[in-house]
Amino acid sequence: MFISDTGKKIKDRREPKIEKSKIDKIAFSYLKFQTPRENRSNIIAFFSILLYVLGMIPILGVPFSFAYFMAAIVPIAIIQIWALLYLFAPYKFEKSYYLFFGVYGVVNTYVYFLAAQKLLYYNVGAEGKVPFIIGLFLFVGLLLMVNWLNVKALYTGTYHELQQKKNINVRWISVAGMGYVIGQIILSTLYGESTIMLIMIVLISLLSIMTAYFSVYIHRYFYIVKNIDSVKQVYPDFGLPLNERHDKSKKG
Repeated sequence: MFISDTGKKIKDRREPKIEKSKIDKIAFSYLKFQTPRENRSNIIAFFSILLYVLGMIPILGVPFSFAYFMAAIVPIAIIQIWALLYLFAPYKFEKSYYLFFGVYGVVNTYVYFLAAQKLLYYNVGAEGKVPFIIGLFLFVGLLLMVNWLNVKALYTGTYHELQQKKNINVRWISVAGMGYVIGQIILSTLYGESTIMLIMIVLISLLSIMTAYFSVYIHRYFYIVKNIDSVKQVYPDFGLPLNERHDKSKKG
């Protein structure tokens, strides 16, 4: 699904309206926003590729499981309905987009968790509750660790230093992701010998690291709400409908 704009193009490059020295450097580093049009493009691309194709194909694959399908399709349907706001009115709902995108990150990671579990039980041949419990622990742990690292990176100034292109050591950021992947590899190895299924589970786990990172937008949303005055200093038109923005072009 693709929605095109009519009339003349809107100036999409989002440039801060004030010098960053006028607000805290840590806050400024967290207030680097894309345009609403780019937000809408993200939804189209990420939903199409990461959620529908890479997330649902393993769940729909043979052997089919109605239980796994329903566990995945319900949150997907809810997040898809919510996404309509940002497809049709991305400017008006710019602020809540960050909450939406964070929840989408959780949903997409959850779908990958289901896909990995389905492969483990139906294709690899795992039995009992232990693989599910371990997988659930890894899933929740990944989300918690990524969000903890996000807060740590913000308040230690890591985001600010990265934006200044300084040579800093951020290898610790990969700890959560690699721990999740290693856990999935061990889990798959213990309960099966299928190399192809093992590779697929590892690939799904790698994708989970990226979608889990999207969940940090939940924290960013509440940070925006708490610091809305600073946001308005940097982007005066933030959250306004398109027809009320000062940087828009006249439409034909």
